[in-house]
Amino acid sequence: MRKIVFFDIDGTLLDHDKKLPDATKEAIKTLQANGTYVAIATGRAPFMYEGLREELSVESFISFNGQYVVFENQVIYTNPLDLEKLEELLADSRRNDHPVVHLNHETMKANHKHHEYIEASMGSLKFPHPGYSPDFYKNREIYQSLLFCKAEEEEFYREKYKEFTFIRWHQYSMDILPGGGSKAEGIKKMVDRLGFRMEDVYAFGDGLNDIEMLQTVGTGVAMGNAVGEVQKHADMITKPVDEDGIYYGLKELQLI
Repeated sequence: MRKIVFFDIDGTLLDHDKKLPDATKEAIKTLQANGTYVAIATGRAPFMYEGLREELSVESFISFNGQYVVFENQVIYTNPLDLEKLEELLADSRRNDHPVVHLNHETMKANHKHHEYIEASMGSLKFPHPGYSPDFYKNREIYQSLLFCKAEEEEFYREKYKEFTFIRWHQYSMDILPGGGSKAEGIKKMVDRLGFRMEDVYAFGDGLNDIEMLQTVGTGVAMGNAVGEVQKHADMITKPVDEDGIYYGLKELQLI
């Protein structure tokens, strides 16, 4: 039976300098040459990794932690945020001086012109400030928003907005997703489309937003640089990203 491997991007495909290690690129090329299907599963928006998809010849991907699924360059599933509830959350975030960035499949915009939390968080991804457009979320589908606050300030939002799923990815930022949204749900949509058995599905990840994905697929692989909570849910732990963890993991699994 054919197999499929999903790869997270940050801390998995890309190292901490946001570079693709040579061994990782070669391993994926070999994987594809062996007839294994390769896809990306990320919290990023599609426009944030066009170059990476081109470099790796990947045409199928899951963006926004499962809310936007593309199979061979065709959108097969979308799950936007509830704008009415988002509007309510925005009112609270303004009162708390917590800026928000909204993303669709084409671009992202902030509701604050300059804020150190936005600049620090986006800077960690090597992206500039997304630009100011406070009404960007209106009259369009928003697949993910980013709420900028410290960890000790997040419980208010988690308790009040049960309709959303919140995933922290930076000390100053959380993803806002539709309730129950995850990479795992996006993977299910693509696997159904391809007709794969879940036992033939593999996934590599390192972040908290990868936990459901690693639990759901047949074989979940945590990077050596993954936090302990993620490693607990993996079937296998490979080496860190900057020690050729993808190459090593694929070798251990006898996929290359």
